[in-house]
Amino acid sequence: MRKFDPWPVFFRREWNRNWPFLVGFAITGAIIVKITAGLTEEDAKKSPFVQEHRRFARGKMGHGKLNV
Repeated sequence: MRKFDPWPVFFRREWNRNWPFLVGFAITGAIIVKITAGLTEEDAKKSPFVQEHRRFARGKMGHGKLNV
């Protein structure tokens, strides 16, 4: 007599429950990769957000010296 294998049942049930999360995660990841892949070093130099965080990383907050 064959032993019952619960894995196919488990994966089917979990896929039916979790596919919206997995698809949303994949779409969000693809959008983030597409946006960040187009950034250049010149964009970083012009960005006030990056400049502010570089100041913090260079020791303004007591982190010591970091190569950023």
